[in-house]
Amino acid sequence: MERTVSRVKGEKTAELHETVRRHLADREVRYTSGRRSVITTLVRLDGPESAAELHRRMSVPLSSLYRSLTVLDDAGVLERHHDADGLARFELAEWLTGHHHHLVCVSCGVVEDFELNQAAEKKLDSLATAAASRAGYEVTGHNLEVEGVCGSCQI
Repeated sequence: MERTVSRVKGEKTAELHETVRRHLADREVRYTSGRRSVITTLVRLDGPESAAELHRRMSVPLSSLYRSLTVLDDAGVLERHHDADGLARFELAEWLTGHHHHLVCVSCGVVEDFELNQAAEKKLDSLATAAASRAGYEVTGHNLEVEGVCGSCQI
C-alpha cells in the first residue's frame, strides 16, 4: 500500500488550472483569483481539509473561502467528505487527481490520501460490487476510509 497520492506539481499544475477553468466556463462559472487560490492550496495537500484548516493556510476572508468552496463543490471540482463528527473536509475531485482512499486519525482528525495497488483495488471493487448486489444496488464507485491513530498522536 502506498501512503500518498502523486499530487499534481509544476507544469501539471498549470494544466490542472486550465482544466478547471474550462470546466467552470462550461458551467458559466468564473474562475476567480479566490477560486484559483483554493485550487492551488488543495494541490499541495496530502488529504482533504476543513474550511478552517484551509483558512489558516490562505490569506482570504473566511466568508470568501466558504463561497469559493461552495461554488467549486457545486461545479464538481471539489469533493466534500464528512468525518464522524460531521465536519466537512474538501479535496480536489478524483477526475482531476485520480482514484484514492483515506487514512483518518481518530485522535487529531488529520486525513491522508493513499492508493492501493491494482490487485488490491480490484479486490476492493469486487467486495463492493458483491455487497451492493446483495442489497440490490448497482455500483458506480467506491471510497475507503481507514480509521486509526496517526504517528504523531501515538507519541
